[in-house]
Amino acid sequence: MLLDGIEDEEKWLAEGIASVQQNALFMHRALDANNLRDALKYSAQMLSELRTSKLSPHKYYELYMRAFDELRKLEMFFKDESRHGVSVVDLYELVHHAGNILPRLYLLCTVGSVYMKTKEAPPKDVLKDLVEMCRGVQHPVRGLFLRSYLVQVSRDKLPDIGADYERDREGSTVMDAIEFVLQNFVEMNKLWVRLHHQLRTSIGLSGLQGPGQDRDKRGKERSELRDLVGKNLHILSQLDGVDLEVYRENVLPRVLEQVVNCKDELAQYYLMDCIIQVFPDEYHLQSLETLLAACPHLQVLPEFLQVEAFAKLSSAIGKVIEAQVDMPVVGAITLYVSLLTFTLRVHPDRLDYVDQILGACVKKLAEKPRLEDKRATKQIVVLLSAPLEKYNDIVTALTLSNYPRVMDHLDNETNKVMAMVIIQTIMKNSSCISTADKVEVLFELIKGLIKDLDGTTADELDEEDFKEEQNSVARLINMLYNENPEELLQIIYTVRKHIMNGGPTRLPFTVPPLVFSALTLIRCLQAHDGDVVGEEVPATPKAIFQLLNQTIEALSVVPSPELALKLFLQCAEAANDCELEPIAYEFFTQAYVLYEEEIAVINYSLDRSLQLNSESTIHGEWFLNPLSAEDFFFLGNQDSKAQLLKKPDQCRAVFACSHLFWVDDQDGDKDGERVLLCLKRALRIANAAQQMANAARGSSGPVTLFVEILNKYLYFFEKGNPQITSNMIQDLVELITEEMQSDSVTADPASYAFFASTLRYIRFQKQKGGSIGEKFEPITV
Repeated sequence: MLLDGIEDEEKWLAEGIASVQQNALFMHRALDANNLRDALKYSAQMLSELRTSKLSPHKYYELYMRAFDELRKLEMFFKDESRHGVSVVDLYELVHHAGNILPRLYLLCTVGSVYMKTKEAPPKDVLKDLVEMCRGVQHPVRGLFLRSYLVQVSRDKLPDIGADYERDREGSTVMDAIEFVLQNFVEMNKLWVRLHHQLRTSIGLSGLQGPGQDRDKRGKERSELRDLVGKNLHILSQLDGVDLEVYRENVLPRVLEQVVNCKDELAQYYLMDCIIQVFPDEYHLQSLETLLAACPHLQVLPEFLQVEAFAKLSSAIGKVIEAQVDMPVVGAITLYVSLLTFTLRVHPDRLDYVDQILGACVKKLAEKPRLEDKRATKQIVVLLSAPLEKYNDIVTALTLSNYPRVMDHLDNETNKVMAMVIIQTIMKNSSCISTADKVEVLFELIKGLIKDLDGTTADELDEEDFKEEQNSVARLINMLYNENPEELLQIIYTVRKHIMNGGPTRLPFTVPPLVFSALTLIRCLQAHDGDVVGEEVPATPKAIFQLLNQTIEALSVVPSPELALKLFLQCAEAANDCELEPIAYEFFTQAYVLYEEEIAVINYSLDRSLQLNSESTIHGEWFLNPLSAEDFFFLGNQDSKAQLLKKPDQCRAVFACSHLFWVDDQDGDKDGERVLLCLKRALRIANAAQQMANAARGSSGPVTLFVEILNKYLYFFEKGNPQITSNMIQDLVELITEEMQSDSVTADPASYAFFASTLRYIRFQKQKGGSIGEKFEPITV
């Protein structure tokens, strides 16, 4: 079948050549007789043979060359108006009447070249007309050869500097020639890529690669076709008007755009190589950043960019920067950005190359004492972001010694922006930074967020932005972890060293995550059932608690007393779990001292809600089982003083103290009498508060305090406190009901809803049946 196909193709080619020769003979006779009508007739019939779809590109090329030679003779006839007697303008209109589009366009291109030669019309208008009309042929092979003919016959008529066809009064300039060639190049490349795809598809569908000879023939065909496309770039390089500036600003970006967008490996490989070959080396050196910026988007890189690419390009960039002493910093950094982007694509495993580029950038930046160019600053951010985007791992960037040196050249604001980019990269990729030395490097990179840099203070920052930054740092601290307790302790010490310089506005954000990381380490040591003693710092609960004590004390100085109080209590609970009674007692004592000296004093003059929240935290949430009875009841008695100014605050503080004497654990202390004593005292204070309100305002306040006390009675009643009876609860329910019906009580929907909810709970417990139902049955609601 393959042999039959070759024989058929040879037959079709022979028939086409015979027809071309026959019609060419008739055309010659018409030309000799100066018969324009017959010359157009037979030339159109000759060109109709190029409409065939039966020939391979290589065979079609042979047929095309036969027709091309004849068209040159026809062009000479068109130039001599005395022979055919028709003006070139009329002739240009006349050939529009050819029957088929392909012969018509070949004739138009031929007459168009003569039209431009006569200078009777601006060349740019004729060129634009021809290049647009050639869109009418979209068959890949026929379209490629047609456009090749167009550029061939018009190349010596293109407007150029000093050329006969650059006529200012007609408005034709070298930019018109560039636009024409580039437009033709783009269309030819599209046709070539389409043909290449069709050839690949046909081979894939047939499942046959053919013998070696056939593959060689296909390779030769592709080579011939791609040379047709490359001819456009060669013509561009020959234009005198395409100087360095025009090439860099107009030609190269347009060509690279087409190269990248075509998405074809063969086309990209050839065209990139063609760019390098046809344009001068000086042009490439001066536009290297543009060329390199396109490389990461290519499907495949040409050989000249693969073999020793980094060394050659790095050397070339160095020469460009050294040669141009006055080159702006932004220009040099842009070159380094392009080289880095290229290196990350071609040599992603060579971190030494990446670090070398960063080092060269540092050297260039060192020449400027202060970087004030905003464009250069943006390019530095791009430079620093490239490794993060490529490796998706900040740990890799931490190994680059020159990375922090580049960041040091950023202004304070941009330094913080880059620090946020680094933290966001860590969050996005859940990067694990598990050694103290890497943490040290990381915190040097983000130092703009964890301490005030020279010339700035936290007070000058936007509050919302500042909170977002510090919350990001806090989340980062939470992510620093190592399963080895000794290494985790080293990380904690490293983080502490950095954040303690953060100042009073940052410590409330950064200290809590550090504390909880340390508490995580303590629980880890508990799981290991022992201490882990390292060579430098012993990882023992005692040593860690000492560190935490010093760290939290910094918050009380800031001041941030409520946060410090909560963290002291967290540590007290952890020490309690470790059965370290002296340490737990010390943390709890610290909390009380802080409460008495800071929070209580502050809230007498300011807001009482902070004080009451602190009381609730101390009284209602922390139960220290291993404390001795003496220590435990001392702390309880300290609470029960309740020397608070407002009666409602006194009441809530007292009934909160009841939990100190009833710890609901198997081995917890349970003193029912002290619980009842607290509740009765709270009830007396609530009654006094109502009387004081009635005396001062003529009406009592809401009954919320009584409902809260009722709930405490219910809690201890359900927990089995023998001192709390159903009669007490019944009396309290009737008291609240009576108070609510009194005209002197201030109406409060929240209090009514609270009491109604409490009564529903009692009914629910009664309906349960069993021991719970029997316990609640005597209560009438």
